[in-house]
Amino acid sequence: MGRKSASEIDENQEPMSEKAEQILKGAMQEFLAHGYAATSMDRVAAAAGVSKATVYSHFQDKEGLFTALVARMAQQKFSVIYAPTLLEGDPVTVLRRMATVAMSRVCCDPEQHAFVRLVMGEADRFPQLAQIFVQYVTKPGVDFLSHYFTDHPELNIPDPEATARIVIGAIVHFAQVQEMLHGAEIMPMESDRIIDALMHLVMRERVIS
Repeated sequence: MGRKSASEIDENQEPMSEKAEQILKGAMQEFLAHGYAATSMDRVAAAAGVSKATVYSHFQDKEGLFTALVARMAQQKFSVIYAPTLLEGDPVTVLRRMATVAMSRVCCDPEQHAFVRLVMGEADRFPQLAQIFVQYVTKPGVDFLSHYFTDHPELNIPDPEATARIVIGAIVHFAQVQEMLHGAEIMPMESDRIIDALMHLVMRERVIS
């Protein structure tokens, strides 16, 4: 199959060729317009302005193309959260900085919102698509934050992985309700309030101890 492992597509990979980027842009356009099932390699080739043979020469099949698209999105939109400069400073400063950057990334990108809707809408018919998204977008964030918590025992977090899921889940839920579900008028709230509450929850154990 065309699906690659997480080790084959990561933030250290070589930049894609201009032709591959062109194909991925065409693929994104077609997936968002027609859904996964109705998107063919012919459609992608036409949208990208290349031959179908060129699409297959870069991506083995439609699932491989989708996988590369998810990996590209994870790299372009979320790799900044893992940048070394973001980790400079004490944990209080670093965690607030990471939460602020993550919030801006998940709340302010209509294309990403549309793509997540696509994945959710196709999850029942194509569970492997949802798993690809979890593998390349969700899991790296949880793993990264879990390791950060573990590397800082002074935070006194008893379950780093569960806490990482709570933090990321709160940010994602806020973005889904406020932006993707158009709930900002019904449940108005500033994103800073969510970040402040998360900081209080994460730092609570350190304060108690």
